[in-house]
Amino acid sequence: MSEATASFEVRSAGQDDLPALAALFDGYRVFYGQPSDPLRAGAFLRERLERGDSHLLLAVDAQGAALGFVQLYPSFTSVGTAPIEILNDLFVAPDGRGRGVARALLRRAGDDARSRGAVKLVLSTAVDNGPAQSLYAAEGWVRDAGFVEFARNL
Repeated sequence: MSEATASFEVRSAGQDDLPALAALFDGYRVFYGQPSDPLRAGAFLRERLERGDSHLLLAVDAQGAALGFVQLYPSFTSVGTAPIEILNDLFVAPDGRGRGVARALLRRAGDDARSRGAVKLVLSTAVDNGPAQSLYAAEGWVRDAGFVEFARNL
């Protein structure tokens, strides 16, 4: 199943998409300050696909070139006693930006998560990523005012 627009489509990704996904995922990691490591990116995604522990969507143009991706991880809300999904990764390649790719990926992610029984999507982004925050707000996402996020490296 795929969602098509005038210049690209968003579809579920699989093993055959691994080279394109790995390149996008490497770009995503570089965006967040990690050194480029396409082999590591590919190995990580290969493991996700083999284990089936995440859902990957890929946006491709009419010629099949990869424009962007999103990765969702199944989880739960204990308070709500229901499944949720974590939208952990969203990235659009520079040549895909400004074409509605991120918006289409977000919408498809919501539709797919809902079809799997999720009652909510959650995400976090860098505090200085204004363009992403603006998109999320425009798409109906609400900034959490009730919780503060903490992390601890292990």
